[in-house]
Amino acid sequence: MKCLVSGATGFVGQQLCQQLLHRGDALVALSRSGGTLDNGTPTLAIDLAVNDPDQALLQDVDVVFHLAGIAHTQAAEADYQQLNYHGTLRLARQAAAAGVGCFIFLSSVKAMGRSLSAASRTEDDCVLPEDPYGLSKWRAECALREEFEQADMSVVILRPALVYGPQAKGNLRLLARGVRLGLPRPPAEGLRSMIAVRDLVSLLCTIASDPPVGVATWIACDERLYSTRLFYDLLREANGQGRGHAWLPRWGWRLAATLLDLRPGRHTEPMFNKLFGTELYSNAAVLAATRWQPRGDLEDVVAAMLVADEVGHS
Repeated sequence: MKCLVSGATGFVGQQLCQQLLHRGDALVALSRSGGTLDNGTPTLAIDLAVNDPDQALLQDVDVVFHLAGIAHTQAAEADYQQLNYHGTLRLARQAAAAGVGCFIFLSSVKAMGRSLSAASRTEDDCVLPEDPYGLSKWRAECALREEFEQADMSVVILRPALVYGPQAKGNLRLLARGVRLGLPRPPAEGLRSMIAVRDLVSLLCTIASDPPVGVATWIACDERLYSTRLFYDLLREANGQGRGHAWLPRWGWRLAATLLDLRPGRHTEPMFNKLFGTELYSNAAVLAATRWQPRGDLEDVVAAMLVADEVGHS
């Protein structure tokens, strides 16, 4: 199978490309900067916000994994729209024109808008997103459904929940660093759906091997309920520190989260909600439609997260 992967040097892209090469698939890897994969494989430098790939790159491609997008930065609204929305639609049109059999768009549960209750959400349980990132993903989803509903090319819109893994960035990396430095035990609040990067890559490969007909939209998560305290306890155990003490009151955590919100480039969602809010999703649809089964390897990942954080500061 010949595969084209955009965003190949990203957190998910690196893992996906490694798996595709391990399977023996032919790979066309694109990245904005043209960097190399972890194994030294070069990528082609294409900024999909402003340029389209040469049509020849899509020749004989069986599946396009479109992972490129602006996510973990505070960008201008126009930048989100240019890459996450317009860039996605242009690449899908190129793929269809080239006769690609399957186009997989890595969207996000943020395209579903804000959670209005603590119940697990399904694919149709959506409200219009309020933040530029979620809105750009939602607009891309709507355009793909409208344009390719009757097309020959299979289109899969995948909405992963928060993805974790050894090289995770953002709040998970900050938590691993905090545990190493003696952070107190967080309060027992909030539950979230998540997915291991290895499980997400497995799902991407499963879909590519047996794509559905038409346009499908699926949430990607496992069945486990995650919390900041769960991560904290497992990180401390992996670090040989034993159980921490919850000496910081709830108002102290809220104050600390508010201070983090003042950092330049912060996200729209308040930090306290990201750490202790409840955001649950159902993976029933994708389990029913595919042969994929998540493993949820959190215990295997936490030790690697600590090692990655230590290496990054050595």
